[in-house]
Amino acid sequence: MEIEGWSQTLTAGPLLLIAAAAIAVLLVLIIKFRVHAFLALIIISALTAFATGIPTDQVVPVMLDGFGKTLASVALLVGLGAMLGRLLETSGGAQVLADRLIQAFGEKRAPLALGVASLLFGFPIFFDAGLVVMLPVVFSVARRLGGSVLTYALPAVGAFSVMHVFLPPHPGPVTAATFFEANVGYIILVGLICAIPAWYISSYLFGKIAGRRIDLPVPSILGRAEDVSNPPKVGTVVAMLLLPMVLIFLNTGLGTLAKSGAVSKDTASQTWFQLLRALGETPIALTVTLIIAALTIGRARGLSGSAIEKTFESALGPVCSVILITGAGGMFGGVLRTSGIGAALEDVLSDLGIPVILAGFLIAAVMRVAQGSATVALTTAAGLVAPAVLAGGYNGIQLAAVVVAVAAGSVVLSHVNDSGFWLVGRFLEMDVRTTFKTWTVLETIIGVVGFALAAVVFAVAGLV
Repeated sequence: MEIEGWSQTLTAGPLLLIAAAAIAVLLVLIIKFRVHAFLALIIISALTAFATGIPTDQVVPVMLDGFGKTLASVALLVGLGAMLGRLLETSGGAQVLADRLIQAFGEKRAPLALGVASLLFGFPIFFDAGLVVMLPVVFSVARRLGGSVLTYALPAVGAFSVMHVFLPPHPGPVTAATFFEANVGYIILVGLICAIPAWYISSYLFGKIAGRRIDLPVPSILGRAEDVSNPPKVGTVVAMLLLPMVLIFLNTGLGTLAKSGAVSKDTASQTWFQLLRALGETPIALTVTLIIAALTIGRARGLSGSAIEKTFESALGPVCSVILITGAGGMFGGVLRTSGIGAALEDVLSDLGIPVILAGFLIAAVMRVAQGSATVALTTAAGLVAPAVLAGGYNGIQLAAVVVAVAAGSVVLSHVNDSGFWLVGRFLEMDVRTTFKTWTVLETIIGVVGFALAAVVFAVAGLV
């Protein structure tokens, strides 16, 4: 949020000290004094706004702006996804699919199966939406096989993360591609080269290690199926999981085609084209899926409209805390961005005399740690290094590698100013310490491995 007529007078040093102190105090409040995360985030957001010199009459508007923008993208997805997840879970549908996955891959490969399925679902589906739709299946597999839920959840969570970070048509790599004038096809190729190993190391292997060290029970946030006499068929369940993916791909796929010029402006402005894109907007896609699921799964099992309504109602209460804490995390990040910390970091980092691909990664990483938003971190870093990239005479593969490297930097060290930190932590019912030990480590491994592979691709492509 920009404040008209106000500019930051503090330099980078004091601003960074304030940000570091705010994060430290927040962690002390939550971990040591057991203050509820929602309240703690509000308190620290307000104190940070005052400390950084944001005009007093603008403190609350800035806080509400960050809170509202986060809820606008999260609340509908979490609410609709939780309703769909509760229907799949309580109808026995998630259990049916879990049984089929175990039958096909075997019990020992169940985490791998969940991860591979999430990689496929995660290609067109954004992180938040994919997470809430897939979690009921993850929880059912974990209940069936036993052990820590982390063994099964982290491969799935990490899969959605790597696809969202590295591959078009997700907004991060598409935005960087625009800055660097990179070919989307090359980005998909390099993105896959980096994403698959990064997922395997950060999510599958690390998930197995975390599952052995941290015994985390299966959360009850999405409910669980009781003894169901007539569960839906596995084909119906798979269709309900695939439907939002197909619908969302209408939006992301057609949008990518329009931006790349593969579709003419006249076609892109046609009513039918815009209607298909609107149908693929995530809230609309999940709403359509929810309606169809109620008809095909709920009514097919003989549930009345009242029973289906009660199922949906029971899903919303448990996720209210998730939604509010996630919004408060967005509030804190919004305050940090408005305070000018990002602009101060730009001035400090723009003079680094290091290779362009490393500069892009480091700038994105520092911005990510400072203000939380991966999108803001990626956009800022791409804007800073774009002149050097465009003047460097790099080939298409090298440009794609730089895109992936910057995207890798934007995902590392997710912590308390990132709404995703709270979303994952609350859905898996982890405390802050455990979320740091799992989600933060997983995201950092994704970023580091992704950058390392992108740097190798960049170097090899330069020799060809």
